[in-house]
Amino acid sequence: MAPPPRKKLPHDRIVLLYALLAGLPAVIVSLWFLWIVGDVTSKVQWTLTVVIGGFWLGFAFSVQGHVIRPLHTMANLLSALREGDFAIRARGARRDEPLGDVMAEINLLSRTLQDQRLSALEATALLRTVMEEINIAIFAFDSERKLRLANHAAQILLGKPAERLLGRDATDIGLAECLEGAPGRLLNLSFPGGTGRWGMRRSEFREGGRPHQLVVIADLSRTLREEELQAWQRIVRVLGHELNNSLAPIKSIAGSLGALLRNPRRAADWEEDMRNGLDIIGTRADSLARFMQAYARLARLPQPVLAPCELRPLIQRVIALESRLPVALGESPDLTIACDAAQIEQLVINLVKNAVEAALEQRANGGSDAAVRLHWRKVTGGVELLVEDDGPGIAQATNLFVPFFTTKPEGSGIGLVLCRQIAESHGGTLTLTGRDHGSGCIATLRLPG
Repeated sequence: MAPPPRKKLPHDRIVLLYALLAGLPAVIVSLWFLWIVGDVTSKVQWTLTVVIGGFWLGFAFSVQGHVIRPLHTMANLLSALREGDFAIRARGARRDEPLGDVMAEINLLSRTLQDQRLSALEATALLRTVMEEINIAIFAFDSERKLRLANHAAQILLGKPAERLLGRDATDIGLAECLEGAPGRLLNLSFPGGTGRWGMRRSEFREGGRPHQLVVIADLSRTLREEELQAWQRIVRVLGHELNNSLAPIKSIAGSLGALLRNPRRAADWEEDMRNGLDIIGTRADSLARFMQAYARLARLPQPVLAPCELRPLIQRVIALESRLPVALGESPDLTIACDAAQIEQLVINLVKNAVEAALEQRANGGSDAAVRLHWRKVTGGVELLVEDDGPGIAQATNLFVPFFTTKPEGSGIGLVLCRQIAESHGGTLTLTGRDHGSGCIATLRLPG
């Protein structure tokens, strides 16, 4: 059986013991001379013994008090800090002595904590004000799916005050679906405060060392209706512009041909006029048909089917398709990315086609050395593919990705729009910028790797 642990003396007793031991040799020597060596009366001996013992014990206890009292003061100060009382300060805190230096540091710590708590209270008050005023429902659930926070918009959404909501389970208040599944998605739900389409975002945070979930629900119905209205307006504007461009000359030529047929006195070449007019009508009809096919193609782009794809063979296939102008393939690493190979190949074909046409246009204007270069590189979080040409450059950069805008006589105006749509559906980006030195353009396709 192990012996019980020895009880350790308290710190104040140890200080007192060392103070007594410090004066003990002098007391022993004094009493030895007084009682053994000295030739004094008994009354003097007892008087001096009491005086020596009194001073010895008095100074020992005084030393104990001078050591212990500052420690008690510091303990009280630290206890006040622990309990959140930052207004208490230690008196006599001076930097010219060790004990005063400790007191000064405690005062400084107290002042710092007081400032931090004031800042935290102000930030919390601001956050609560924003949460109450914002027109988005915000909920906070603890690890047991109990509601711990609901702002004013959340209370309106659920049709109940906070007193009747806090502490209830997510299932009881109809928000269990928000705590499951993807953290961000659209929901079609009915709440006491409204029905429609809702945008939901869920994130996690910790409070008191325990995990919590923050759910934000925003009403998207009005926003979606406004976006839908703007989209329809843009579509009608584009379609109306293209239809007018085709129907106006068709109507004019049809009227002229009708007048020609109604005229009993016809010119000798009236049949040729009829053929020319009908050819123009057919050409404009074909142009309008191509426009509608291009629009349907842009609207029906399927979602990409991602699969591992080696980048080098894909690019080499695209380069082999271009016979009008050799495309220089720069030094690039062997990479495999997750993508829809057919869509990415179509995207690169369009970029190379535009670059080659720009270089050929520059050659036609006297730039005999205009060329096209292509390479790719590994970047943080993905891969960048760059198609660079020595063409005339970007004429109207703001309209590059406007649907059906084109500067080419036979262009449809959807090539770059389709390319950007493919890039964004893969989680990437497509940008076109002018070259820093000389004429030309650089198309930069960035895809996650």
